[in-house]
Amino acid sequence: MRPLKKIILPAAGLGTRFLPATKASPKEMLTIVDKPLIQYAVEEAVAAGMREIVMITGRGKRAIEDHFDISAELEANLKEAGKTSLLEEISRIASMAEVIYVRQKQALGLGHAVLCADHWVADEPFGVSLADELIISDKPAMQQLRDIYDQTGYSVIGLIEVAEEQVSNYGIVDYTSEEGGLLRLTDMIEKPAIEDAPSHLAMTGRYIFTPALMQCLRDVKPGKGGEIQLTDAIAALTKQEPVYGVLLDGQRFDAGNPEGFLLANAILGLQHEDYGENLRRALKAHL
Repeated sequence: MRPLKKIILPAAGLGTRFLPATKASPKEMLTIVDKPLIQYAVEEAVAAGMREIVMITGRGKRAIEDHFDISAELEANLKEAGKTSLLEEISRIASMAEVIYVRQKQALGLGHAVLCADHWVADEPFGVSLADELIISDKPAMQQLRDIYDQTGYSVIGLIEVAEEQVSNYGIVDYTSEEGGLLRLTDMIEKPAIEDAPSHLAMTGRYIFTPALMQCLRDVKPGKGGEIQLTDAIAALTKQEPVYGVLLDGQRFDAGNPEGFLLANAILGLQHEDYGENLRRALKAHL
């Protein structure tokens, strides 16, 4: 079994749901309390042992590259001002992972974004993480997937259970149970009608794949608008080799829309050791 070191972070979306905030700033650089969304994703990957990051970006995303680069002038100013803890944090961000940037020149779907990294992952297993699916947990979400990958050697998909009225908003999986509590996925349907949903288990932006997934992406037929859907490629993969699912533990926020973003800031702000108490008092005064 090849070692799992690489992860793809698709970050080329236009962020239209956050306009006008994202007119000149990447959605991935919007902050949850005191860190941008993309930093949460990188830290989660690194905590799971994936230190080789392939970031799929597009036009107007230069701020992401700058965030994970060395900032000599800023570091010199912090050092001169004696702000040691801030200096250590800024230095850590630039050194915690090796980041490669690949441009997705056309918005042709999530599957196409992953396929843009084909050359960089070659014949190795790899993770995929969607930064706007923010998951906060004691054991990082990618590590929860990695535990199953290390056990089986096959692809693993992060899952959540959704209410019946929500199944049409997600990619829903069909599965069988195996010995040891493993969930083997047998099919998945993108945004099915309630009556067509095979379960209430939805895919939620965390994946580990064997190299076979890339060939499935090359073979899958483009759908509406010429988009290559990751869900279609995973469904094809289930016909070739085992694909497993894991129900994720943790607090999950759909930070890709303004309501989920605000909720993440409110809840994680209240839990923050530095800001939580004052924020709680302020909210009580206004409610």
